[in-house]
Amino acid sequence: MVEMLKGIAASDGVAVAKAYLLVQPDLSFSKVTVEDTAAEEARLDNALAKSTEELQAIREKAAQSLGEAEAQVFDAHLMVLSDPEMVGQIKQNIQDNKVNAESALKEVTDMYIGMFEAMDDNAYMQERAADIRDVAKRILAHLLGVTLPNPSMINEEVVVVAHDLTPSDTAQLDRKYVKAFVTDIGGRTSHSAIMARSLEIPAIVGTMEITAKVKANDILAVNGIEGDVIIDPTEDQKAEFIKAGDAFAAQKAEWEKLKNAATVTADGKHFELAANIGTPKDLEGVHNNGGEAVGLYRTEFLYMDSPDFPTEEDQYKAYKAVLEGMEGKPVVVRTMDIGGDKELPYLQLPHEMNPFLGYRALRISLSEQGDDMFRTQMRALLRASVHGNLRIMFPMVATLKEFRAAKQIFVDEKQKLESEGTKVSDTIQVGIMIEIPAAAVIADKFAKEVDFFSVGTNDLIQYTMAADRMNERVSYLYQPYNPSILRLIKNVIDAAHAEGKWAGMCGEMAGDQTAVPLLMGMGLDEFSMSATSILKTRSLMKRLDTTKMAELANRALNDCDTMEEVVELVNQYVD
Repeated sequence: MVEMLKGIAASDGVAVAKAYLLVQPDLSFSKVTVEDTAAEEARLDNALAKSTEELQAIREKAAQSLGEAEAQVFDAHLMVLSDPEMVGQIKQNIQDNKVNAESALKEVTDMYIGMFEAMDDNAYMQERAADIRDVAKRILAHLLGVTLPNPSMINEEVVVVAHDLTPSDTAQLDRKYVKAFVTDIGGRTSHSAIMARSLEIPAIVGTMEITAKVKANDILAVNGIEGDVIIDPTEDQKAEFIKAGDAFAAQKAEWEKLKNAATVTADGKHFELAANIGTPKDLEGVHNNGGEAVGLYRTEFLYMDSPDFPTEEDQYKAYKAVLEGMEGKPVVVRTMDIGGDKELPYLQLPHEMNPFLGYRALRISLSEQGDDMFRTQMRALLRASVHGNLRIMFPMVATLKEFRAAKQIFVDEKQKLESEGTKVSDTIQVGIMIEIPAAAVIADKFAKEVDFFSVGTNDLIQYTMAADRMNERVSYLYQPYNPSILRLIKNVIDAAHAEGKWAGMCGEMAGDQTAVPLLMGMGLDEFSMSATSILKTRSLMKRLDTTKMAELANRALNDCDTMEEVVELVNQYVD
């Protein structure tokens, strides 16, 4: 039955393919008394064999796509599956208590998990508890005849359907097969949406009910430009979506003609268009889209894609690859921004009522717990600095005291390396992200000490409006064009320029086609965005006159009371 849903358009593009549900199945069961214990043992053996075969395939795929070190985590899972003592205890439980395999499995594995978790002074043994929990879940799924989703094993064209997608889920998506994704929750600036734009996968988020409406293998038509998704479309509707996809491809072809063009406005002013990246592999997208710099290198993916803290050498190689790959063009590297919805299994963070306002990013780096991690990252960056044009940026800075503490660690590690005879660049710029309103308000004070600002609008907007950017129920308050947001941004730009410093933006607003004319008029120097937004932004800028845009910005800042009035004003100035 044809059904239409509306969500938030999160990543441009159109796709028609069958649904792949990235939804955890129901693993509930009842304890049952059995007479034929041999049959239950046979069921268990069958589930163990299927789990082993599945894990071996996952391990092989992980080794190919992520590397041998990443794949080794599955070796521990395979060892659990083949542990004769544990398997023997499960079978003994079936025989002695005459219970079904599901019940025996849970009782024995829960005992092991509890035992290992109690060893709170032994991190290695606690990790074994997590391994056993994962393996037990897989065996149970096979006993119950249900499938555990695994995005890394997708090998046909699909639209991924999920309640939400974590950054690690999204990182596993293969563009060759995943043609789009649709989620229940999230907003345009949620991490899954940002990753979708980086991967150039069409995406719709915040539909609220896609997982309740769709079954595995249903055909979905997805328009990530408009935010429309149709379940089981008619042939005419499929043709309409495919036509929209062809039109978008034609528009992209026009934009691609600007790949090697300078970003110059109608009146001859140049702006720097940069790209946000997560890994060195993203440089291909930067070059393919004519990026003039990397305005945000999200280094937390180095940590999230590693089974343990990445070493200084591993980080050095990654930073070196990006700096060399950009061939002298600026590269702004953001130091580790873990916390909020980005967790590390090997970094024990406290449970918090509101982690986005809690212990995260620079707050961890400056703590006793994060000191070694931060200094290791700083050393790796300093060593890599000789390979290109490095700029270091600290995230989640609220006070001058925090910036000064982080800057002092930078200075200390630089001096140590130089005293060891290691060459370090003397032209490294050190700046901060402006994403906390407190920092935006006193930007004039910060501007005397930093080398640059980069406005992180994704968090700045949610903190200013007190509206969770991941929550579709308050998405109406996520207002990038609200006069309050525009005034904060203008304050930051003016403060930077008063001290002869530059101001950029690395939030998604930098590539927003309604916001770009306003930001040009305010005098923003650098616009950093998903690489796929660069060419259409360059195309827009070439049509605009900065004198006229300055007039637009002035009127928006002083005459408009609401976001809607600002949008209407922009539409008057931009044809």
